[in-house]
Amino acid sequence: MTAFTARKRGFTLIELLVVIAIIAILVGLILPAVQKVREAAARMKCQNNLKQMALGLHNYHDANGKLPPGRDNNNFSTHVYLLPYIEQGNVCNTMNMMVPYTDPANATAAATRIKIFECPSDPGTGSVPAGWAPTNYRVNQGSGLLWGLPTSSGSNAGFPGPNGPFFLDSETRITAITDGTSNTAMVSEALTGSFNAAVTSPNNTQRLGQAVGLYPATPDEAYQMCESVGYQNLQYNGMSNTGAPWTYGYHSTTVYFHVGPPNSRSCMYPSGRIGTAARSAHTNGVNAGMCDGSVRFVTNSIPLATWRAMGSMAGGEVFSDQ
Repeated sequence: MTAFTARKRGFTLIELLVVIAIIAILVGLILPAVQKVREAAARMKCQNNLKQMALGLHNYHDANGKLPPGRDNNNFSTHVYLLPYIEQGNVCNTMNMMVPYTDPANATAAATRIKIFECPSDPGTGSVPAGWAPTNYRVNQGSGLLWGLPTSSGSNAGFPGPNGPFFLDSETRITAITDGTSNTAMVSEALTGSFNAAVTSPNNTQRLGQAVGLYPATPDEAYQMCESVGYQNLQYNGMSNTGAPWTYGYHSTTVYFHVGPPNSRSCMYPSGRIGTAARSAHTNGVNAGMCDGSVRFVTNSIPLATWRAMGSMAGGEVFSDQ
């Protein structure tokens, strides 16, 4: 009787290459889908953070008859005043608001990272140095240029004051938001900086640059100057710590302006004229919490007039949605 030995057959080179190609195609199809799901989840988390902050600001208003200031005379931020209303009273209890925010008594709070203040989509929040806890969320100072209050003399004499709900020592009542709480932005988001003091020119994300020697007289001029100024003239040195610490009430940290549209450049000009824009790592726009407590996604293509109308609280502009 003849015995037959079974012959084992393996993959040929062509079959192996076909399998590898199929796997590569599948990975190419799956990875973008996974990334989209992750970003959708991150954007939803970001919106929830803004929702909690907006509700906390309303609770502060209910308890005090006014919204907290955009910053106070000791340079504490709105975020500090918000702490007891977002279940962070234990952090608030470590602080002494009778002394400046830089006082050692406030170092523990400044170093405490609070998840509700951080957008999960921002890749920069992991590189913050010790002692400087970040925030991605900023309150709306309006569509004007001045960081401070109007003066009767000097280079900013005659400039209109802030027209948003939050500014130096502001005590805004909800009833003062006559443009409508659903039409007026309360809080939006911005990317954190590189926290690299050695960098002297902006990176591609344009988080904040100092436009030296430029003196815009109107928001339109400020926006046009900021977008057109060359990299070599837009200094970055000293402006790398944007977004930290969250205890510091400042235009590079906890306040933004409706001068340029979402994800436009952010510029700081001499004499305290500012154009810090709302910016995010989300695709094609930013999240914004409105003064009625709702949250919406605002695209980069929103008409600038509409975006500025969202920034002012009593401008009487005709509001049109995107």
